[in-house]
Amino acid sequence: MLSRGRPRGHSRNGIPHRAYGRDFRYGRGVDLGYARVSTGKQDLERQVHALTEAGIAENRIYLDKRSGATTDRPGLRAVLHYAREGDVIVVHTLDRLGRTVRDTLNLIHDLSERGVGLRNLADPIRVDSSRPEDPMAQLAVVMLALFAQMERTYTIERAAHARSVATAKGRRIGRPVLVDASKLEWAAHLRDGGSTIAEIVEKTGIARSSLYRHLPPRGVEAVTVGGEPPSDRDAEQ
Repeated sequence: MLSRGRPRGHSRNGIPHRAYGRDFRYGRGVDLGYARVSTGKQDLERQVHALTEAGIAENRIYLDKRSGATTDRPGLRAVLHYAREGDVIVVHTLDRLGRTVRDTLNLIHDLSERGVGLRNLADPIRVDSSRPEDPMAQLAVVMLALFAQMERTYTIERAAHARSVATAKGRRIGRPVLVDASKLEWAAHLRDGGSTIAEIVEKTGIARSSLYRHLPPRGVEAVTVGGEPPSDRDAEQ
C-alpha cells in the first residue's frame, strides 16, 4: 500500500517530484499534449489538431491561454504535475513552453531528471529527449543549448549597445528620475561653473549619490582649433 504522507519536492523550475499517489499507470509511458496561445482572442485549434493527429487523446491535451512570459500557467502546471517517468510531453513548437530557448532547455533538463521526455512536432529542429540513445536526438538538444547561449549573448550585446547610445545622446535609462529636473539643470550649471560636489549638494539639496547617478556627463572639451580632441599619433603612423 502506497503511503499518502510521502513529502513532495520541487525542482528549480517548480516541477513537482511527486509520489505515484492514486496514479496507477504502471504500464508503458503515455504521450501528453500541451498547447498554448498568448491571449484569449487567439485560437488553439491548429495546435490541438496537430497533437490529436500525432495520436494524443483529447483528454490528455492540456491548454493555456496565457503569455509565455508568465510562469502562472495552470495548464502547464497540470501537465508537469501529471507526468511521470516514461511519459512524453508533446508540443507543436518549443516556443509554446517557454519565453526563451534557455527556459525551454532548463525545462528539458528538469524533465529528463524525472525520466519524462519532451518532443516537438513542427520546429525545423526536431527535439525528442525521450530517446537518449539516439545521437541525433542528443545533437538537437546540444544545438538548442548553443542557440540559448547565442540568444543570451545577443541580448546582452543589444542591451549594452542601447545603453551606450542613450548615454551618448544624453538620455538616461532604467528607473525614472525622481530628482526635480530644474534642480538637476542648476546642479549641472554649478558644476560647469567650477563648484565642487559638496558645494552643489549644499546649494541644491540633492543627495551626493543622486548627483553622481543623474548628472549628465561632461562634454569633451575641445583643445584644437578644429574643435576635435587630439588624435592618437601612434595610430596615425
